[in-house]
Amino acid sequence: MQNLTLEAFLILSVSIVMSAVLTYAVRAYATRRGFVAAPKSDRWHARPTAMLGGVAIYATTIIGYFLFVPFTRESAILLAGGTVLFAVGLVDDIFNIRPYQKLLGQLFGAAVLIGFGLTMPLTGNEIIDIWITGLWIIGITNAINLLDNMDGLAAGIAAIGGIGLAASFLSVGQGNELLFAAVFVGGLLGFLIFNFNPASIFMGDCGSMFVGFILSGAVLINQTGGGGRSRGILPILAVPALILVVPIFDTTLVTLVRKVWGRKVSQGGRDHTSHRLVALGLSERSAVLMLYAFAVIAGGLSIAVTHLAFSESLALIVFFSTLLVIVGVFLSKVTVYESSGTDASAPEKAVFAFIINFSHKRRIFEILLDAVLITLSLYAAFALVLGSLDNSEAWDLFVKSLPLVIPIKLAAFLVAGVYRGLWRYTSIRDFITYAKGVLLGSGLSVLAILLLYRFQYYSRTVFVVDALILLFAVIGSRMMFRLIRSAIPIPQSGESRRVLIYGAGDAGEMVLRELRNNPEWNLTPIGFVDDDPLKKGRVIHGLTVFTGNGALGAVCQEKEIQEILISIRNFDSEKLRKVREICVENNIAIRRALLTIETLE
Repeated sequence: MQNLTLEAFLILSVSIVMSAVLTYAVRAYATRRGFVAAPKSDRWHARPTAMLGGVAIYATTIIGYFLFVPFTRESAILLAGGTVLFAVGLVDDIFNIRPYQKLLGQLFGAAVLIGFGLTMPLTGNEIIDIWITGLWIIGITNAINLLDNMDGLAAGIAAIGGIGLAASFLSVGQGNELLFAAVFVGGLLGFLIFNFNPASIFMGDCGSMFVGFILSGAVLINQTGGGGRSRGILPILAVPALILVVPIFDTTLVTLVRKVWGRKVSQGGRDHTSHRLVALGLSERSAVLMLYAFAVIAGGLSIAVTHLAFSESLALIVFFSTLLVIVGVFLSKVTVYESSGTDASAPEKAVFAFIINFSHKRRIFEILLDAVLITLSLYAAFALVLGSLDNSEAWDLFVKSLPLVIPIKLAAFLVAGVYRGLWRYTSIRDFITYAKGVLLGSGLSVLAILLLYRFQYYSRTVFVVDALILLFAVIGSRMMFRLIRSAIPIPQSGESRRVLIYGAGDAGEMVLRELRNNPEWNLTPIGFVDDDPLKKGRVIHGLTVFTGNGALGAVCQEKEIQEILISIRNFDSEKLRKVREICVENNIAIRRALLTIETLE
């Protein structure tokens, strides 16, 4: 095993060098012959960039395979199908063929794999498995194609996915497939040297379609063990989905949102996950690196799924899926269509009106989310107190109690007022409401189980632990939007004005939150100023409190302040006069900021 790992590492290194050399040569050729991508309104790059980088990835994979990888029937079939997709993509890069023509090419490539027996053994019914496999291949191929929307994104995510597959090959002893994955990943990493921001070459459709096809096909080889050895339904479903979670998530998000707004899914646009992260204030590099990290975490989960018990793996997948849904809802609210040419009449469509109404109410989503959280919390409590639930009486107790616990706790949440608040403004007072709902729901659940089952074989400790876990889960879910937003820097336009908030009390903190929640005001808070000497040097939400006793003018000059917002309701008239004089001397605007921003006369 150690020798195999070392061999794979050496092949990976050689492939990286080979790919880098080939990419350099392809870039020079594409630039000289005019194969470049010109900037477009629905594309991200701002300057002409060389195309055909997929030629280097394909050539590295083919050459490396014949030089370093022992021949196997499955890998040869995969490369044959990949060659079909590479050829279709290359024709599209040169002649710009229609989407249905590319789809026909994808169907032909999928037929190569399926025709030679590479399918997902999910249902036991050959016809159904063939259809599922075909959808998987075409779906992942197009997902990588859609993901190729920002410098280094598709190549990096595909490389991480390839590394995840390599780890899976290693864990089941598929040595030849491991070496194939090493060659493939090396081809991607060598290309990534020139494709990472700022990119000097793009992979084009010949690269994205080849890469997507190889990834989807390699999953088929991995799941059957290269010889039809099924490894269980959960790994077959979860492992590939986790390894390729970023392209799957991005494609799902883009498809749903574009359908809502009446846009064509095949149409280009700046509304992908990466673009939404940039719209939130991240740099292009930071957005790509964040998605890299996301892919690495998901890849780690894919490895965990293969080693955990079934119920534990299932709970982990449900938990991760819940987080994905919350993140997806958050990102879908980011405004990107103003710059992507959305049809202005789209909001008038019936489906859009329904979604907007649903989004405004949000209660159905909250109830479904809480049902999942209640299930996960109860499972976690049983697992922590009683140990693994697989093949044990604990699982039977869990299954018996779940249909009672879910409706009772949801009803308790409704009575306690959990569904009256807005997540965006979750506060300590809401935490008390959540605690009341959890306590009421847990008490009623225990009472119901006592009446129905006389609490026989049940552990009281389980329900205490369940209540604590559920409370943290509910609070965490409600705080998720704020946590995500606080982790991402506030976007600042070139017209944004630097603001100092006068008053480091509750009103000042409220003003800060309003400024951060309304970036369209173009007011960037730099810090607080307060006359209380005890507050000097303190920090509120990351901003420093400066003293206002005779030092206001110096602070404004040092921090290049353009406006001062007075947050104190009953501001002393004499102090206000002095602040006005300082503002006049330093050419600084002054406003009173209470619940709204209004200019001081």
